[in-house]
Amino acid sequence: MRTARTILVGIYSPFESWNIPASHVARLRELFPEHSFLHATSDQRALDLIPSAEIAFMSELRPSQFAAARSLAWIHSPAAGVGGMLFPALVQSPVVLSNSRGISAATIAEHVLAVTLALFRKLRLAFRAQQAREWAQNAVLLPPAIRTIGGSRVVIVGLGQIGTATAKAMSGLGAHVSAVRRTIAREKPAFVETVVDSDHLRDELAAADVVVIAAPQTTETRGLIGSRELAAMRREAVLVNVSRGKLVDEAALVEALAAGRIAGAALDVFEREPLPTDSPFWAMDNVIVTPHIAGFRPDHWDAVVDLFAENLRRYDAGQELLNVVDKRAGY
Repeated sequence: MRTARTILVGIYSPFESWNIPASHVARLRELFPEHSFLHATSDQRALDLIPSAEIAFMSELRPSQFAAARSLAWIHSPAAGVGGMLFPALVQSPVVLSNSRGISAATIAEHVLAVTLALFRKLRLAFRAQQAREWAQNAVLLPPAIRTIGGSRVVIVGLGQIGTATAKAMSGLGAHVSAVRRTIAREKPAFVETVVDSDHLRDELAAADVVVIAAPQTTETRGLIGSRELAAMRREAVLVNVSRGKLVDEAALVEALAAGRIAGAALDVFEREPLPTDSPFWAMDNVIVTPHIAGFRPDHWDAVVDLFAENLRRYDAGQELLNVVDKRAGY
């Protein structure tokens, strides 16, 4: 018989879509009837419930909540990004942290393709013309010319599961794909032509038609794309960010876009979310804004709970967990 454990489920957000449905908490209770599942829907409720929890299934964990946790041994995040949890007390503790990297890789790769094609084929202009009932063929075909992914040079910054899925999708459409990652010791995928380390980031940016930011948020990657990196890019290049907003210096990006130093950007993540209504990005013709939805798939919560359930079975059996995070590296 498995040891009874107390598990805090605290996946809540001001945005309804990012709250775990009660039905999926009920499913966990059915799968693991010997365990006690506590369900928090607010920071205060999580703070009240966490003292007795051995396991936390949470999207965010505040330092005050961690300080109140007397028995915590393992935290599992329903997301890939865990940068917000990597405060010193947790990093220095023996508490194991795992995440859900990989479950949305294919979905995010499709999103990258969609927004890149929208920028390349000037679909924002076509959509505006449609609303105005204007036949905009001449306007769409004026320089700069519409472009194809096939034959373009795509640089993927971060070659984890999201970056790898994106590289594969881009290569499948005929792009020449290179990647930048922290270390080049690992074998590169066959569909990636070259892999360089972060010291050569600007060299890769200088040749790119598309730059996709897919690196995790760590202390090393904050502000990874700033004014110098944007200055290294070609005027025809577009930037796609599906990682975290803090990897890009937004003020520098606004300046580069407004001056025409790069051709456009597609942004799914921002330094502040929701994106403030006074952000210049909203009104820029060469920017596509999406509300942090690149990773959401139709069966999102099924996939999230399935991964946690598999890890909980492993935890109960004393086996190695999936997707354990190196807390000092940040991923």
